[in-house]
Amino acid sequence: MKGVFVENSLTKFSDWRYGLFIHYGLYSLLGRAEWSWNREEIPAEEYRALANRFSAEKFEAEALCDLAVRAGMRYVVLTTMHHEGFRLYDTALSDFNTVKTAAKRDLVAELVAAARKRGLKIGLYHSLNNWHDQPDAVAALEDKSAYARFMVATLARIRELVTLFNPIDVLWYDGWWPFNAEGWQAEHMNEMVRKIQPHILFNGRNGLSGDFATPEGHMGSPNPWRPWEACMTLNNSWGFHAGDHDWKSPGQVVDLLASAAQGRGNLLLNIGPRGDGSVPEESVKVLETVGAWLNRCGGEAIYDTEQFTFDLQQRGEHRGDWSFHGPFTLRKNNLYWIIRRWPGGTLTFGGCQAKVRSVSLLGESGRPVSFKQEGTRVTLSGLPDLPPDPLCPVFRIECDQPPSLYQCGGLRIPNGPHPHYDPCPSDIKH
Repeated sequence: MKGVFVENSLTKFSDWRYGLFIHYGLYSLLGRAEWSWNREEIPAEEYRALANRFSAEKFEAEALCDLAVRAGMRYVVLTTMHHEGFRLYDTALSDFNTVKTAAKRDLVAELVAAARKRGLKIGLYHSLNNWHDQPDAVAALEDKSAYARFMVATLARIRELVTLFNPIDVLWYDGWWPFNAEGWQAEHMNEMVRKIQPHILFNGRNGLSGDFATPEGHMGSPNPWRPWEACMTLNNSWGFHAGDHDWKSPGQVVDLLASAAQGRGNLLLNIGPRGDGSVPEESVKVLETVGAWLNRCGGEAIYDTEQFTFDLQQRGEHRGDWSFHGPFTLRKNNLYWIIRRWPGGTLTFGGCQAKVRSVSLLGESGRPVSFKQEGTRVTLSGLPDLPPDPLCPVFRIECDQPPSLYQCGGLRIPNGPHPHYDPCPSDIKH
């Protein structure tokens, strides 16, 4: 059933645009990120004992989904089981779960119910790997009988998950090492899931390409015409790390959203709750600040946009640096300019391959802005010295047709033709 999908699912996937990724598990108690068991070689019994302390007393699914809504997000993805093998739901296949240990709660069921109540799309992350149950993937790699038992358990776990939580929108595989698609029996795996939930979407982390790409830690897909979702952390850690205070600024998150909007992709932005389930205050502040901006003036430039590539984005190393003031996005005949660095007074950009009809500043009741167009050069004037929005002012530039931008990276085109001169050769690094 590779490539089979319900039209309303995949064709609308890119319109979700912005989602909340939540990494939560036993590792959250340690506060040293999600791979601590493996990286620190913690003895298995010592690590498993964390389940007796994992009470999740401040994990509030309703509050998490409310935060996603305030942030302007349209979907949530929760780690139902990370590589550690600890399930956050009520499973009949293992006692190593939140219902049969200290928490005495089905955290996945709570989050799914809260998301549905708010109209949020739902993705469930599930690791194919499993360091807890035996045989594990390493044993399976080395022994045929261990492999057979490992795969029976893996498929049973996935079958149970999508049966318990039906319907959901995305099954988000992870932990694909050490096997390829054949080793994971990925075709059979996906067919099994789609018999239970025909509408569901898969990412590409069981060895198959999946319904959408999942670039991790960077924006954009190798195939810009294929649906994609960039998963990024709000600091530098997926699971909670008590020493990681390198929070992205609200402006940096706006840049990520603009990249998603330009490429008609999604941004899945991760937070790592503390061991008790509470969300670090810095995460909340950044998400709420960006959400307020989306509601105030940025949403029109971010949601429901169209594919927008232009020459400099496709050449060399400096993708997106068309304007040093901020990125552009596109919807129909409207070009949106998100000003991250306000120069004051006037703003100018070149390369506009359309006639500008009007310019307005979003967030101020569509206040008109004076402009002048000379060929492909457009100048906005009469602007205040200080930015009119505390985060990023946004201009709507209405054109007579869907606009494109083209400029040859600052190269001076010589007078007259030259047999050996290409004004924009593809191998030039701009």
